[in-house]
Amino acid sequence: MSHKLVKSTVTVGSMTLISRVLGLARDMVFARFGIDAGMDAFFVAFKIPNFMRRLFAEGAFAQAFVPVLSEYKTQRAQVEVKALVDRVAGTLAGVLGLLVLVGVLASPVVVLLFAPGFWDEPLKFDLTAYMLRFTFPYLLFMALVAFAAGILNSYGRFAAAALAPVWLNVILIGVALLVAPGLEHPVIALSWGVLAAGFVQLAFLLPALHRIHLLPRPRWCPKDPGVRKIMKLMGPGIVGSSVSQINLLFDTLLASFLVTGSVSWLYYADRLVEFPLGIFGIALATVILPVLSRAHANGSAEAFSDTVDAGLRWVLLIGLPAAVGLMILARPAVSTLFQYGDFRQQDVDMAGLALVVYGLGLPGFMLVKVLAPAFFARQDTRTPVKIAIRAMLSNMVLNVLFVVPMVLLEIPGAHAGLALATALAAYINAGLLYRQLRRDSVFQPKPGWPRLLGQLLFGTAVMVAVVSWGAPDADLWGGLSGAQRGAQLGLWIAAGVASYLIALRVAGMRLSILWAPAVKSGRSS
Repeated sequence: MSHKLVKSTVTVGSMTLISRVLGLARDMVFARFGIDAGMDAFFVAFKIPNFMRRLFAEGAFAQAFVPVLSEYKTQRAQVEVKALVDRVAGTLAGVLGLLVLVGVLASPVVVLLFAPGFWDEPLKFDLTAYMLRFTFPYLLFMALVAFAAGILNSYGRFAAAALAPVWLNVILIGVALLVAPGLEHPVIALSWGVLAAGFVQLAFLLPALHRIHLLPRPRWCPKDPGVRKIMKLMGPGIVGSSVSQINLLFDTLLASFLVTGSVSWLYYADRLVEFPLGIFGIALATVILPVLSRAHANGSAEAFSDTVDAGLRWVLLIGLPAAVGLMILARPAVSTLFQYGDFRQQDVDMAGLALVVYGLGLPGFMLVKVLAPAFFARQDTRTPVKIAIRAMLSNMVLNVLFVVPMVLLEIPGAHAGLALATALAAYINAGLLYRQLRRDSVFQPKPGWPRLLGQLLFGTAVMVAVVSWGAPDADLWGGLSGAQRGAQLGLWIAAGVASYLIALRVAGMRLSILWAPAVKSGRSS
């Protein structure tokens, strides 16, 4: 991995860190509303367009648009690039505008499809359908944000696009604190905030597009060759690039049949997993796709393989200790961040249980973020679809195996079975993607992997020993004040990171191995 790629990943990760910190602050404000039917309704109303956003924005559209744009940028004149941008903008807005209109008008039907378990609870169902009318247009705004971000990322302008999500958190925090308290159903204000945040994020990126002379003048042109190529790549990519999101939504569907609170417990656990995933996993995926696309367009097979190899090393360096840390500090983290107001100890226990299981799958989620772009950069969307279907079927089978017996036997924590199925499905997805890359001979691991894995396992074991020895027992955490909880959590996270890095250095690792992983004479540096 070149220093430039590392620097770009750090830039995106830093901007994403700001957004994720504010996202945690947002969820801390949400937690004060407690966990009840209203919050379950909002989380579903927000998750439906958010799920589709990740399909169209961070998923299929980005994976299809960036390689085609890179091809135009490398091989064609600027005027042709601008024409492609104009036509994609107009066609994308037209198609999704129609989809949004249908979603708004048929919101009760959409809720019935995504959360059928709400049907038996009229208040929860009606509230979800009402809020969905405000949250669903978020899809259109965020697809256009992804379009703008794809252009900026292809031109090496990563910061603005990575910083845009900050506005979602700022607006939702403001609405929750200033508007919600005056309403009979405070959660309704949150749906208004989602709509406003989508508009603001798009407006935030337009000046950056203007500065590189690619501010689009939308043109409806679905028959344009470039547009048709993107749409063709998007079709199978909708499944292939977003299997984890589909699995999470399937979890929501099943959770709607479980006890009230299950949707919210899974939401808060997922948010904490999304923190390291967003800061590093999605940041790396954002940076690596344009790099892989350029390597493929230039016919540089060695650079392509080396980029994938370095990306995998970074994933394990960060993902392995992050996953174990989340599992060890699951309940303390949930208590520290969310146990205020009407958020009960039972909610801490149930959300913490889900976090332990989701944490187990964190490296799998991260690996998919690196492996999937290796297919999309080569404009191969069919292979990931086949793999995604197998992973989704595995998830469904595992859900039945884990959840149904717990429900029938009335064992508490059935929602954790949903999280476990999702985590295992991520590893199945990543494993199949990896195997296919090797079979296609487009990825050849560099030497030094056995030594690297040994060093990472040693560092993680030391971290576990330090944190397990020193951190207060999870049952005692709720008795601490908010400030004490925050100080203790910060202390043991810092101790875990420090012990991990020290152990890696003792084991002989230098971070230079991650961007210069070549091995000479059978030795890794």
